[in-house]
Amino acid sequence: MRAMIVDDEAPARSELRFLLEETGRIDTIVEAASAREAVERMMEVRADVLFLDIHMPKTSGMQLAEALHKLKNPPAVIFVTAYSEYALEAFDVNAVDYLMKPVESDRLNQALDKVSVRAKPQPTSKSTVERIPVVKSGRKVLVPIDQIRYIEAKDDYSCIYTDTDRYLSTISLAKLEQKLAPNGFFRVHRGYIVNLEYVEDVEVVSSGILQLGVNGIEGKKISVSRRRVVALKRALGL
Repeated sequence: MRAMIVDDEAPARSELRFLLEETGRIDTIVEAASAREAVERMMEVRADVLFLDIHMPKTSGMQLAEALHKLKNPPAVIFVTAYSEYALEAFDVNAVDYLMKPVESDRLNQALDKVSVRAKPQPTSKSTVERIPVVKSGRKVLVPIDQIRYIEAKDDYSCIYTDTDRYLSTISLAKLEQKLAPNGFFRVHRGYIVNLEYVEDVEVVSSGILQLGVNGIEGKKISVSRRRVVALKRALGL
């Protein structure tokens, strides 16, 4: 882990450096005496965590944290200060922790634990819906969602199409939309849900109406309602 200490007081930087070295968890420690110097150092060394004082001349630590918070991949920020009244503001800039001076070793290690947890890649959430129960020839069948091309509303049922078959489901189109949206399905019309992975072509017909061709489904064109055109284009990257 690479750390940067930003504090205008040299004794405070030295004390925190000593405590960080004692933890044995920091590979590199760099120091900066001002927010401007911190920005300059960050161009040279990518810091995983900033230990940031709040009261500094010119640009305060809070102002620096607010600027860093706008970055796509900002370093973790831990405020180290003698003032307790800025704790709420610290959460507004997504600070990992807020340490009071003089810093205690136990609290420092707790803060580093939080940085480590934040640095771990979070597992990608996966929908628990992997198969949809349908009716086929009077029996229940479970259809894998990655085989579904599109779904059409039919009276009180939903008609589910794969490239080889058609199934009926008693689940409403609205409920299927809610369950399948995280898996790349898109409600293009009040009567249709389409698996975007299988959209083969997009055709503009009269009056700007869009129609979709679906891979594996010969001769089928699915109309897109006008109010869903913009969102669909965005979803398809058009």
